[in-house]
Amino acid sequence: MSTSESGTRDTAKPPVHPVDEVLPAPRLTVLGLQHLFIMYAGAIAVPFVVGGALKLSAATIALLVNADLLVAGIATLIQAVGVGKLFGVRLPVVAGATFTVIPPMITIAAKFGGEKGLPYVYGAMLCSGVFGLLIAKPFAKVIRFFPPLVAGIVITVIGLSLIGPAAAMIAGHDTEDPHYGQVSHIMVAFAVVFGILVLARTLRGFLGQIAPLLAIVAGSLLALFTHSWSGGTRTHSWDLSGVGHADWLGLAAPFHFGAPRFDAAAVISMCIVMLVTYTESTADMIAVAEMTGKELTGGDITRGLAADGLSALLGGSMNSFPDTLFAENVGLVQMTGVRSRWVTAVTGGMLVVMGVVPKVGAFVAAVPEFVVGGAALVMFATVTAVGIQTLKKTEFHGNHNLLIVATSLGLSLLPAYASDRFGNSIFFEKFPDWAQIVFGSPITIAVVSAFTLNLVFNHLGGGVAVPSHTLTVRPAAGSDAAPALALQRSPAASPLP
Repeated sequence: MSTSESGTRDTAKPPVHPVDEVLPAPRLTVLGLQHLFIMYAGAIAVPFVVGGALKLSAATIALLVNADLLVAGIATLIQAVGVGKLFGVRLPVVAGATFTVIPPMITIAAKFGGEKGLPYVYGAMLCSGVFGLLIAKPFAKVIRFFPPLVAGIVITVIGLSLIGPAAAMIAGHDTEDPHYGQVSHIMVAFAVVFGILVLARTLRGFLGQIAPLLAIVAGSLLALFTHSWSGGTRTHSWDLSGVGHADWLGLAAPFHFGAPRFDAAAVISMCIVMLVTYTESTADMIAVAEMTGKELTGGDITRGLAADGLSALLGGSMNSFPDTLFAENVGLVQMTGVRSRWVTAVTGGMLVVMGVVPKVGAFVAAVPEFVVGGAALVMFATVTAVGIQTLKKTEFHGNHNLLIVATSLGLSLLPAYASDRFGNSIFFEKFPDWAQIVFGSPITIAVVSAFTLNLVFNHLGGGVAVPSHTLTVRPAAGSDAAPALALQRSPAASPLP
């Protein structure tokens, strides 16, 4: 071998993983915008729900929305780009306000006088952020107990539990509203779904990857020609009045509602929210790693969870909310096949701009919700399909795995299907507040039930020794300590490490 050949081989750079690939700027911009449109409705839903429940003024709710977008943008940038060995899973994920925080925020604030109680809310949120940072590494260690059987169940439930919110985006949020289920809205949403299918089938390359965005644009144009009835008056589906009233620049000072205050019960409930948030984010990180073919290490999980904890600290100080990874964007990664984390980093940058430039956010918010709901329906269902795909790696013959799946799905979807006229779960409404926070989330029930049943049937008391795929932990290549997830064959009844 010649010296030149040897030198060439020695200096050759290893191939860049698709997750780390930096795409051309125009493609990054368009693909990042697509992620933004998919998640925006969910991102601003939390401040609107909380603000409405506490009877806050329109100006105060707008302040919460801007703060929410800013923190979500910062959290998304951190998750995608990473901050050293401290924060960020470095996967194509998007962060946004978790819906789990809504019940405790409303309960805590109402207990202390509505808007006057928000300092107690944000004091508890700050404590939950510190709690989250402290438990990020210990929580990440349970990843080795998430074989495809457990991970598949959880991912499937994430998708199924979001079909209800997608229906609400399309038809309305109050089933007793006389304007609920407008035919024009539903037909436009179905047109968006049909558009995604046609465009994904007929277009190739970059245009095929942005099929959801193109369908949303087409649906938005179609919505210009649809009308809604309100008080006997026919009105257009688009409402751009908020754009004209929005400021060009606007950012509330930290602790806008006053210095944080602390109450033990409020702190405990927010810490429970953090545990639920970690459960959701862990499942989403596993799903994205599965889709992208990126080896997920224990260090990656720890940094991803730590970023969630940091978002609670930012939210508590900047009048916002704790963030989790959004499942709809997980579905978009699977559908488009775009695996670059720099795409969602661009989305994070856009969210930051929208957080400090309210006029931009107001324009995006003007896109009719039922248009976005049509695309969200496909994304949510895609998450379910990924869960089913993960379950295919599990052996179902000669063991109790089918019973584990059936029981876990049944239990976890109870709160999703038992809801009031506004879509809020009422199955556990007679339980204590802390129990409602924990068991009101289908995702939490899915994790607890699937995790426990897998231990009982497959690991404790001499389970049936039938080979099955499991996710095991081993040192990542090129790493001294961080364990990595690897798919391999191992006995289902083998004892836990």
